[in-house]
Amino acid sequence: MVCAAVKTFGGVGAIVALILLVIALLKQLIGLVSFLLFFVKIAIVVIFVALLVMIVLAIFRDRSRKRSGEI
Repeated sequence: MVCAAVKTFGGVGAIVALILLVIALLKQLIGLVSFLLFFVKIAIVVIFVALLVMIVLAIFRDRSRKRSGEI
C-alpha cells in the first residue's frame, strides 16, 4: 500500500516537474525573443538615421556643385 502511494506521488511529481520545466523554458524563450526584437528595432532606427544623413549629405553636395558652377 505504501509502495502504491509512492508510485502515485512519483508520477504526479514527474508531471508537475515537466509542467514547471516547460513554463521555465517558455519564459526563457519569451525573454530571448524580446531581446532579439529590441536589437532589430535598434537596427531599424540606426539604418533610418543613416539614410537621412545620406540624403542630407546628397542635398548639400548638390547645392555646393551648383554654386561652384558644376552641373
